[in-house]
Amino acid sequence: MFSGKQIAELFLDLGITHVVTIPDSTIGAWGDAIEATPGLRLVRVCREGEAWGVAGGLSLGGASPMVLIQCTGLFESGDALRNVVHDWKLPIPALIGYRSYLNQSTLPGDTCLVFTEPVLDAWKLDFKLITDPGQLGEMREHFLDCRATRRPGVALIAEGKA
Repeated sequence: MFSGKQIAELFLDLGITHVVTIPDSTIGAWGDAIEATPGLRLVRVCREGEAWGVAGGLSLGGASPMVLIQCTGLFESGDALRNVVHDWKLPIPALIGYRSYLNQSTLPGDTCLVFTEPVLDAWKLDFKLITDPGQLGEMREHFLDCRATRRPGVALIAEGKA
């Protein structure tokens, strides 16, 4: 949907300094562009739960991190997310890949499509569903609005083949 260069430019425009990630097949393709972009540092972690803690530490240290994971990692990382964004009250933004969203007719039964949005709602995360490349500006505005109001914001990026 987006090139690595587009995502890296968006992150720079948003003032992001560190991208904390576990790559998947879609968002992982952006890693080289992020790593090659001066002003951005790619930080790879072993588990998605670590991504929230590392991003929280970076934020407390004065950096501006972004968590970049897939929705299955969101499910795995709930307690760490809760600690960082609700207990510590750090408005860490995240870009989350929405596995199989664009394959609903060819991959029936993928429970990511059942649980992702309700989980984001349960964690009280303001999210914007991005299903089209033309929504890059909307994603940028969503993140800027969340930052201005000091709340964590999520861009939920549709994955799969349309």
